[in-house]
Amino acid sequence: MTAHQDCVGFLQWCLQRIGLRWPGYRRVHRLVCKRLNRRKAELGLGDFAEYRSWIEAHPDEWARIDAMCRIPISRFCRDRDVFAALGATVLSAAAALAVRQERDTIRCWSAGCAAGEEPYSLVLAWHYQVAHDWPDIALRVIGTDADEMAISRAGMACYTASSLKELPECWRQTAFQRRSGLLCLKPELRDCVELRLQDVRTAMPDGPFGIILCRNLAFTYFAAAMQQQVLTGMLDRLVSGGFLVLGKHEALPEGAYGLTRLSPALPIFRFAGLQ
Repeated sequence: MTAHQDCVGFLQWCLQRIGLRWPGYRRVHRLVCKRLNRRKAELGLGDFAEYRSWIEAHPDEWARIDAMCRIPISRFCRDRDVFAALGATVLSAAAALAVRQERDTIRCWSAGCAAGEEPYSLVLAWHYQVAHDWPDIALRVIGTDADEMAISRAGMACYTASSLKELPECWRQTAFQRRSGLLCLKPELRDCVELRLQDVRTAMPDGPFGIILCRNLAFTYFAAAMQQQVLTGMLDRLVSGGFLVLGKHEALPEGAYGLTRLSPALPIFRFAGLQ
């Protein structure tokens, strides 16, 4: 058995024990194996059989393994066509819904927000494409992530130019300020987002929300039972007529959830309400 095969076998063994699924990690497993090999070396262990025995004797290590399995890959407007649809139709529809329900704010939740690129992308789409048509409606976004370092970076809201490459040039020029070689989001835009250190598997912010984004997290990496649990919790917090946005390559768990896909090509669903 090669060292790579040894790690894959170990990863398949441990993922199912922490509520995660191997198919979601197939493309990114080398990154996780790199972390696991580094940790094994820190402990002075020779192979993954030794690491497995060590874990069984030190159950606190499971929390460390869970953290090593997080995949914080993100950038502004990741999946450009999804954000194009959010700016062109979804945010306006959420604003109209807020008016009908006599609310003055669209509350949104970005679950697994990483370093803040996703919630800030939503704010930018609102600010540049939609807000002028709805002067009496405000947008507020809660971004949650289980990674303390990611939340800290999100709070600073400073990024390399490569993270902003999907944004229109005029947005980059007017929404960000250069600071120490980075591009930092202006405070008036950053202040629309509230950040929380929170693991969606164990805690969720209180609703109701008009839009929930859960992309490239629960429905990629979580095992089936946890996917069902997360989806149920999100729908409990989503207003009737609200929107759920998944990752482009994700699918909903089987079941009738009152969700209707807006377009076959986009992972955006409208919620009719729980029956």
